[in-house]
Amino acid sequence: MLILLKINNINVFYGDSPVLRDVSLEVNKQEKVAIIGSNGAGKSTLFRTIIGLLHPRSGSIEFLGERIDKLNPNKILERGIVLVPEGRLIFPEMSVIENLELGAYAPKVRDKKEDSLEWVFQLFPVLKERRKQLSASLSGGEQQMLAIGRALMSRPHLLLLDEPSLGLAPKVVSKLFQVMEEISKSGTTILLSEQNVRLALEFCGRGYVIENGRIVMHDQGARLLKNEHVRKTYLGL
Repeated sequence: MLILLKINNINVFYGDSPVLRDVSLEVNKQEKVAIIGSNGAGKSTLFRTIIGLLHPRSGSIEFLGERIDKLNPNKILERGIVLVPEGRLIFPEMSVIENLELGAYAPKVRDKKEDSLEWVFQLFPVLKERRKQLSASLSGGEQQMLAIGRALMSRPHLLLLDEPSLGLAPKVVSKLFQVMEEISKSGTTILLSEQNVRLALEFCGRGYVIENGRIVMHDQGARLLKNEHVRKTYLGL
């Protein structure tokens, strides 16, 4: 199986404070992998490090066998790694279509913009219906769809999703995960950080547990759901 992303013993600091400690993980091509942990455990920091907003003080990150941990974010984006951040971070005073088109600004995907738009509209028909509306007028669920759709416009090989269900109604979350399954079946690899631990581990084939900046556990999703520590700490069982 082809290893898409390989993280080797990275240590990441904010100033003099360590945030990630000796973190290692692998994501294979077309996998769905979950990162679970409490708030402040280091999940978002890990994602920001993968996309180049932070750089490890030691260790390395490889994508398709190439070191990327010293690259700038735009170079990492060009290689096909895209983050849908916690909080969505869409541009509220821009229209839906303008937000989506921003996702296709990289030179390698500009000529595929129309095809990408059609794909996004197939996944999220409501975005096509509201393409001329200001993004601020969308519901929370629709804004999350827009954030994912914007990321897909860059045709990513690896899609990072940071807390996609946060603040959304259960019905919306269910629909969102159905679409994420379609995205996975299209060939896009997914690395997911998710507050809903049960949903994340049922959706993903494998999972990593991060606590206090360290990976403390790694197993198949189904096995982690049965793990006593996971059940007690994250499922309240």
